[in-house]
Amino acid sequence: MGLSAARKIEVVTTVAELRARIAEWRAEGLTVGLVPTMGALHEGHMSLFRQAKMMADKVVVSVFVNPTQFGPNEDFDAYPRKLEEDCFKAKMAGASLVFAPAVEDMYPKGNATLVDVTGPIVDCLCGLARPGHFRGVATVVSKLLLMVLPDVAIFGEKDYQQLMVIRRMVTDLAIPVRIEGAPIHREVDGLALSSRNAYLSDSERANANRLYKSLWQAGQDILGGKRVQDALDWVADELVRLGFGRIDYLELRDAETLAEMDRLDRPARLFAAVFMGKTRLIDNLPVEPRPL
Repeated sequence: MGLSAARKIEVVTTVAELRARIAEWRAEGLTVGLVPTMGALHEGHMSLFRQAKMMADKVVVSVFVNPTQFGPNEDFDAYPRKLEEDCFKAKMAGASLVFAPAVEDMYPKGNATLVDVTGPIVDCLCGLARPGHFRGVATVVSKLLLMVLPDVAIFGEKDYQQLMVIRRMVTDLAIPVRIEGAPIHREVDGLALSSRNAYLSDSERANANRLYKSLWQAGQDILGGKRVQDALDWVADELVRLGFGRIDYLELRDAETLAEMDRLDRPARLFAAVFMGKTRLIDNLPVEPRPL
């Protein structure tokens, strides 16, 4: 059976079509979940769809490569676009509808409104490394939430700071939706799944998993009493030794506020963004103090 014949999932491209279908579901008393994506779907995305399906009767998957969250020298034009494959994967994971709008549908002519979350959860990590990135994320997610008005929306913890920003935005704007995080989905060797992993060469891919392994070791060292900065310095040295390039950040931060931490006295997460060749990899993992 060919991919086109097998997918059998409804695809809409306009907001009017989207709202009409959701209105029909609501009239039947059905609940709705939303999983926003930029496409190039992988097993990590599919785990989000399955989680959404457990929480709602119908699952909408948006596939939209959002231009406002890319910087001027980033990979917007090169970002992989595989709508046909994405529709098949979404269907296989239990999604009910794919919303695949054009840029002009999401940002109509004359668009002059952006959503800008400010404060300490933005002024760090990717917020510093990618200026304007979270303004683009908050803008497109707020649009999607208001277009769909789901009961629940699912976001992966791989983009942990993004999850925190979206929760802040939803609270501040009183958008009536429950935001749920989903655990990071990893390859067998530990590499966090990402659409950008496709950019890695074979040799780069062979070492890319060492980012997670180094972070994990640092977490164990910190739990064992090692000074936080000493553990982070070891990771930085290890990544250089393994052939990684520029490190955008490598930090231990509060799991709730994203405040920087120099000792482990409350639940925290290790965060890293580092280049392997031309590919920017991000990862994070929880580090929680052991109970006394």
